Amino acid sequence: MAQSSALKVLEPIKIPTVADTVFEELHQQILSLELLPGTRVSEAEVAKAFDVSRQPVRDAFYRLSQLGFLLIRPQRATVISKISEAGVHKAKFIRIALEIACWKAAMDVITDEEIDRLEELLEEQKAAIAANDQKLFHALDDDFHRRICQIAGHEYAWGLIKEQKAHMDRVRFISLTIGAAQRAYDDHLNLIKDLRERAKDRVEASMHDHLDRIGTVLDQIRAQKPEYFEG
Repeated sequence: MAQSSALKVLEPIKIPTVADTVFEELHQQILSLELLPGTRVSEAEVAKAFDVSRQPVRDAFYRLSQLGFLLIRPQRATVISKISEAGVHKAKFIRIALEIACWKAAMDVITDEEIDRLEELLEEQKAAIAANDQKLFHALDDDFHRRICQIAGHEYAWGLIKEQKAHMDRVRFISLTIGAAQRAYDDHLNLIKDLRERAKDRVEASMHDHLDRIGTVLDQIRAQKPEYFEG
């Protein structure tokens, strides 16, 4: 009797929906400040721009509002939310707590090959800086931090962070236009060194300093662009 072959279980392929496409495009435009804080947006105008019905736009608006990017007010205009200083500090607190725990956990299980792949990612970050491509650097920066959570076995932690960091992300993106990318890259190099040496004592201080810098940048950006902020 012929034996059946053991088939490898594959992850299901997620095909983006129309709502996913609208969400991703609006998310990028808000993050990169192509859509400025306080800008009015309407379902009808967005649906026309994307040549889609209003339902996927409504779904995308809801998801963006849940992340803190949109303020939806019944019977009134929907607007791009202004940046909340309290929201930035809340996200910073959550990131520091969760990511330090993930980095320490990753040190117990990470392989040299995985560290090599992280270093390859840093080479991509270096190239993005040279090309002055803030969008690409921001995406690669997020991927660097997400991978550590994944290696640690706590990728859900990155999901929790994503839910809280909308206000922080816009400040981060603005900071990349005023030279913060190089400092972030240098921090990443030091963090990789801590990983190589399994230096848990150093990585806590390194991660805290890396994420805490958003406070200084926040003050600088608020002074330059007060109209982007609440209050």
